[in-house]
Amino acid sequence: MAAALLLDYPTDATREQADLLRTATGTLPRAVAEAFARFLDQPWTLAEQQAHYVQTFDLKRRCALYLTYYSSGDTRRRGMALVTFVEAYRACGWEPREDELPDYLPTALELSAREPGPIPDALLGTHRDGIEVLRSALHSVPSPYAHLLDAVCLTLPAVDAATAERFTALVQAGPPSEMVGLSAPLLPFPTVRDAEVPA
Repeated sequence: MAAALLLDYPTDATREQADLLRTATGTLPRAVAEAFARFLDQPWTLAEQQAHYVQTFDLKRRCALYLTYYSSGDTRRRGMALVTFVEAYRACGWEPREDELPDYLPTALELSAREPGPIPDALLGTHRDGIEVLRSALHSVPSPYAHLLDAVCLTLPAVDAATAERFTALVQAGPPSEMVGLSAPLLPFPTVRDAEVPA
């Protein structure tokens, strides 16, 4: 749940919970707690954090927080992959957020925290290679958000050989692309948030 909150767009409300999150994550296994602490100890202002968030997650294709983007890219397959997420949420008694695509990583992490079990485990496990690509990209930027991905990955099962192979292929080639009647590839989400639109 801490990772879900901290990977969402930063707000005053989230930052006001920093001490609570630091206390809660401090009780986790040492490596996980240290990864959260490295993120929570960042000395940035809200404006600096928001600018970094937009620059990192909204403007860098390899730092997408949308899990099906890594496996399906800009192809027609992505629609069905998104439907799978919706069906998984509903099977757990949830309705997907209306303000985000259903494969948004913070939402999948919140589901895993609130409804632990085989369905959220399968969602995260199926997209483990994409999570690893995101983690690698954040480390290469570099971004403090990489520490949150470290914490998440430390709580997931070890990467098997097949996942490692898919991860390597994604890093080398990037997500699949397919032009669907457009003259330029689609980014996986809007690239400018309302607060960033020039007056």
